[in-house]
Amino acid sequence: MSAALPTTAVLHSEWIKIRSLRGTFRSLISILVATVGIQALTAAALGQAEEGSMGEDPLLAAFYGLNFGQIAAIAFGATAFSAEFHNGALRTSLTAVPDRTRFYLSKMSMLGALALVTGQLTGLLTFVAGQAFMGEYALGLGDPGAVRAVVGCGLYLTLMTLFAAGLTAVLRSGVAVLSILIPFVVMVSFIVGSAASGVGRFMPDRAGQAMMRSQPYGDLGPWAGLGVLALWAGVAVLGGWLAVRRRDA
Repeated sequence: MSAALPTTAVLHSEWIKIRSLRGTFRSLISILVATVGIQALTAAALGQAEEGSMGEDPLLAAFYGLNFGQIAAIAFGATAFSAEFHNGALRTSLTAVPDRTRFYLSKMSMLGALALVTGQLTGLLTFVAGQAFMGEYALGLGDPGAVRAVVGCGLYLTLMTLFAAGLTAVLRSGVAVLSILIPFVVMVSFIVGSAASGVGRFMPDRAGQAMMRSQPYGDLGPWAGLGVLALWAGVAVLGGWLAVRRRDA
């Protein structure tokens, strides 16, 4: 009976899991709150001080809050999947959905869909709220690259969520993933800085944020940079699928 559950029912069950886990659901909401809130506060404090006060690239500066929102996206992906490894939850899930591939893809699809909807709303509100405080230096949605950056913000957050979720499936530990990814995207990026040469530009966060830049990041254009991040996320998701299929629950 359980193997014959329709896919919509499996997806609905994954939504119920996410909604019922307070920490996970709060991480999802925090993607929007942290990104938009910090962007608005920073723009209100520094936006009209002088041209370029928030960064050399005004388009990238319009998504400064993303540096904090991506941490919430990583936490969302990691905690949502790590819940399966607590108290035998994975065994229960696989009893309901014995097809491991179907279970895994349903979970990833729900995570990706929620992250995408939240991310796109976050991208739009971040841009609009931040630019409202920029005065004469404000950008508009009609400016070159603005719409692409808004869409790119949502795609970036979605891919970072899936990256974290896939890696959690591999390592079977949300704590381990948070311990690895958060320093990786915060500290390593700080060390690399704005250098667009060498392997630094191929790091997932640096490459993905090319979507929010007005100029190419080294030899990576916006969509090429997003493609690099998608490759990182794809490898993690594939690795997670192999781990779920082959390991004991």
